[in-house]
Amino acid sequence: MAKLDPGHAALLGFKTIIEPFRIHSTQRILFPTREERLQAIQRAGWNLFGLHSDDVIIDMLTDSGTGAMSARQWAGMMEGDETYAGSNSFYAFRDAVREITGFEEVIPTHQGRAAERILFSILGGPGKVVPSNTHFDTTRANVEYSGSKAVDLVIQEGKIPSSEHPFKGNMDVAALDACISEAGAENVPVVMLTVTNNSGGGQPVSLENIRAVRAVCDKHKVPFFLDACRFAENAWFIKSREEECAEMTPLEIANAMFALADGCTMSAKKDGMANIGGFLALKCPKLAARCRDLLILTEGFPTYGGLAGYDMEAIAIGLREALDPLYLCYRTRSTAYLADKAVAAGVPIVKPVGGHAVYLDAAALLPDIPRSELPAQALAVALYVEGGVRGVEIGSLMFGDAASMELVRLAMPRRTYTQSHMDYVGEVIDRVAAKARSGEISGYRIVEQPSWLRHFTAKLEPLKPWL
Repeated sequence: MAKLDPGHAALLGFKTIIEPFRIHSTQRILFPTREERLQAIQRAGWNLFGLHSDDVIIDMLTDSGTGAMSARQWAGMMEGDETYAGSNSFYAFRDAVREITGFEEVIPTHQGRAAERILFSILGGPGKVVPSNTHFDTTRANVEYSGSKAVDLVIQEGKIPSSEHPFKGNMDVAALDACISEAGAENVPVVMLTVTNNSGGGQPVSLENIRAVRAVCDKHKVPFFLDACRFAENAWFIKSREEECAEMTPLEIANAMFALADGCTMSAKKDGMANIGGFLALKCPKLAARCRDLLILTEGFPTYGGLAGYDMEAIAIGLREALDPLYLCYRTRSTAYLADKAVAAGVPIVKPVGGHAVYLDAAALLPDIPRSELPAQALAVALYVEGGVRGVEIGSLMFGDAASMELVRLAMPRRTYTQSHMDYVGEVIDRVAAKARSGEISGYRIVEQPSWLRHFTAKLEPLKPWL
């Protein structure tokens, strides 16, 4: 266990989880009935992305841009400089990114997938291979849209939900070495490493593993980038689980992580603690110049990149707030609290618990529903219909044949819900688990889907009618 100051000890020494903040503003939650929820999901084509926010009681679809900003962030937004070129807000943003990542070249984007699109438009292309521990949905789509092949190389323990390995997001470095050798280094434009590994249950990557991936990339002279959306949570798990880092601060660990990479993509809607924004940060000035050319074409001038000045001010503050040890302790304990509720209800989950979400193992809970009938989507819909809790399927609907597990992610929006909200979610999980055990949950089939990222807009229908 990492060494903690008295404030952290207070959090760990009592049963009750205390939010390290006060709430000054609230937003009303509506309570649609079960019948109203059933009608809503039918209108949405049985796709949870199609629901209106008023249809949902507890929204755990994503932690991306859904959190509450701090008083300091809101105050900082009042300083927003909306100058088209050379905005002071950009330089505040740039300095915060440099302080944490050490990368000199900082390119703002409206969110993380824009950074991915720019990067892979330049580095990707037919015949190329982009390895990762596990590509998340938009990363995989941007890689494959360029014509490249996205390859997942997470360690074997990362594919077993019940495994208690402390760093299940680690890359299989032997497999990475073999992948690059087989493809030819000239056909591997970049190696990506997602921290934490969202598609694999929000699992962290150890600093030791990041060093090992760096060594393989150096051996083959291949660039190495981090998908850094949840870098602060990953740093906290390193501090908590990697003995050599126990005395380091989260900022020091983040510095060490980024120092091993050549660049990163980042959605600031996660550990930037903001509602919009992202960036691409790099060491190489020549590659950065090419990226800025595309940025100007589709996002905006290099000192705003599709963001308002006030957004950049909020991100600059949020990036630093995300590294606060007291906040990180509260966040990971809050997620573990909900995980304990799921386990008490007899629902298998991905272990150990990650930082930003609880992942329910739908394949284990619903063994009679085959992958072709989308068991994770079936479980996600049941959680919504029975209790108004909106999660997201991370399985065969999202990833098709590339799916290694059938999971339902219940993401925790930052600084948004209280312990009583999670008590309610725990009750909903318990009720749905009982229905699963009695065979009341059936599968789904896809009736309409787009060419890319089908889970966002696909239309489905249940194989058996809901009662």
